[in-house]
Amino acid sequence: MLNQHTKVYWCVVNDSTIWLETDGLPYGSASDLKLPFEQAVCIGKHNSYPVMWLNDESVEQTLSYTNLRDLLEYKETEFLLFSKAIQYGFMAREFRFCPQCGGRTQLNLNQIAMQCNECRKLHYPRIFPSIIVAVRRENSILLAQHQRHKGGLFTVLAGFVEVGETLEMAVEREVFEETGIKITNIRYFGSQPWAFPSSLMVGYLADYESGEIKVDRNELVKAGWYCQDQLPELAPKGTIARTLIEATLDNINKKTPNQETGCK
Repeated sequence: MLNQHTKVYWCVVNDSTIWLETDGLPYGSASDLKLPFEQAVCIGKHNSYPVMWLNDESVEQTLSYTNLRDLLEYKETEFLLFSKAIQYGFMAREFRFCPQCGGRTQLNLNQIAMQCNECRKLHYPRIFPSIIVAVRRENSILLAQHQRHKGGLFTVLAGFVEVGETLEMAVEREVFEETGIKITNIRYFGSQPWAFPSSLMVGYLADYESGEIKVDRNELVKAGWYCQDQLPELAPKGTIARTLIEATLDNINKKTPNQETGCK
């Protein structure tokens, strides 16, 4: 049974930031670290020890926080714990009051959800499904500079899934809307929770079918076909975007001896 003297790991979050020590997640008992154990929630395990989540507003001392975006190169298991804690933090702030009746809510420890004190409705963390896709054309990959990205960073295309769409329909629509390109052979690759603030990125690979690039200036600064020897600055490692790019380039490099290696 966990109590205030049990040594555990702690995920204390403040918006999109998390409290870390030099070697990672803080470790110790609530009593030793002066943390309110009665408000903490167990959200998983790390190195075989429980991991407890707390929001910064429950902590009396001033802590130093690190932005989640700076933690992409941590091990995936750790990054997923950070993301889970941050998304629970968003839930606690988003549902301070019940959207259904306006009543005050409190955390239901059994469900890890916010429950209305008046109508008793449970409000769970919201998850917004988004697609992200790497498109290949012979020996090149479609990369774009998005309006929301600063500097010269390029990445693959992505967007939110709309009501009534399958994920594959969303992939096809987003590529066409943003670049005018039609694609084929759409296939699932993998996924990544993306707590900025509450997305689930669902990754796909696809092949070019037809069309010329016509950039949607509301979404993109520029887009083009890039070969491995002419790549721009790419999305950071640890993101599913970078994993999709590297997987596509790896597939391009798996050539038979009689294939050309130059860019087309």
